[in-house]
Amino acid sequence: MKSRYVITVIVVSLAVMLCCIRNVRAAETNETESLIQQYQQETKCKNVSVVVYKNGESAYYGDSGSLYQIGSMTKAFTGLAALKLINEGLIDEDGPVSDYIPGFEAYYDKAKADITVRQLLKQKSGYTNSEKDYPSATETMTLNEWADSISGRELSSEPGTEYAYSNTNYNLLGLIIENVTDMSYRDYMEQEILTPLGLNDTYVGLPADERIVEGTRLGYRTVHDYPVAVREASIPAGYFYSNASDMGRWIEIWTDDGNVPESLKEPLAKVKAYLKEEGDYYSGWELFADGVTGHSGGTPNYSSRIVFDEERQTGICVLSNLNVAATTDSLCNSIYDTETGKPSRGLAGDIWTIFDIIFTCVTAAGIVLLLIALFVSKRSLLIAFDVILVILMVSVFILFPVIFGAGMKEIMFIWAPWSLTGGLMTLAAVTAVTTVKLFRVKRYGDHKKTGKRQAVDGDN
Repeated sequence: MKSRYVITVIVVSLAVMLCCIRNVRAAETNETESLIQQYQQETKCKNVSVVVYKNGESAYYGDSGSLYQIGSMTKAFTGLAALKLINEGLIDEDGPVSDYIPGFEAYYDKAKADITVRQLLKQKSGYTNSEKDYPSATETMTLNEWADSISGRELSSEPGTEYAYSNTNYNLLGLIIENVTDMSYRDYMEQEILTPLGLNDTYVGLPADERIVEGTRLGYRTVHDYPVAVREASIPAGYFYSNASDMGRWIEIWTDDGNVPESLKEPLAKVKAYLKEEGDYYSGWELFADGVTGHSGGTPNYSSRIVFDEERQTGICVLSNLNVAATTDSLCNSIYDTETGKPSRGLAGDIWTIFDIIFTCVTAAGIVLLLIALFVSKRSLLIAFDVILVILMVSVFILFPVIFGAGMKEIMFIWAPWSLTGGLMTLAAVTAVTTVKLFRVKRYGDHKKTGKRQAVDGDN
């Protein structure tokens, strides 16, 4: 009887524990789903896929097979390839870039400066992400042609002294990989990195695959399909495609070393050993607070983020087909908080979402002003309209390139919501109408004065 009683107690206790575990997991799942729904409502994004990796198991939200552009999350793959070649003795990490790219030069304070491979990996080369100073490749350029186009330019800081995030560093690493292996970057990555790691749904550049989720762009509080050509010479820094399923495997590789080939174990270990303090950057990864490692990705029509903690055996990746990087980052961070028992930090607003709201209002206001300007003839009012609008337009065209480090043409027609372009064009139309009306009012006034003068002269 006693033994039966003991067994019954044990069974009931186990059942209660299982129910509790399921309830906790269900609560976490509901919170994760709620965050994703909130993300889609606030950003208007229609497609988002999430993988939650925990203790060797992956859970998916959204379509785990859909392919997204992963942006700068690509850098970790390029960095791993470079470290593999360093480990094999084909690249000297402290060797100058010019040893691997013949004829390549850089200058600091008008003197020649040597940039090392290590400085590229650490984002301490002296390059920045300024398109004006270091333009990206055109659609037809090869990596070699692009490198020739930026060779000899002045660096923003002395190599090795300052951290400055730059796509230039990882595109140069892509060319170095080509030159030391006598293989194309694409072939080397596929044969030596992706296939050995079992990442069969991760692609170098745009794949011919129907599972691709088309990128989108905001405009007037909705999203619009927005295909953007992938430039071959920009792939090493930011143009891989992947899905949530492969990103789950990618997290497993970094947290569990599961089924990793011998040739890649030491390069993986080297990255982990280097990232010691919050803010450290190396080989396409950054160390955040509480031992969390990760990276974000953002292109004109996609955004993504991946974070993981090897000690907690937990990782999250979010893939989205809309460039709302700040909100995507906060979604990933909030899901990670939920999965690790921390209070969720909530979703952050993205600059492009804010701009879309502002310039949707600007467009509406501009249309109203345009209608008013068509019917107003009071000169003082027209002058006030003109002065205010000219000051506003000039301010935008001066400040935006400084804030975003890109030309106004690139901001308006590549990165920002369509509402920015529409809003500015509406304001330009109002300015044109008020200016024309001012001239007409002035001519009409001059004509009236002349007529009165003639009438007075006739009376005399």
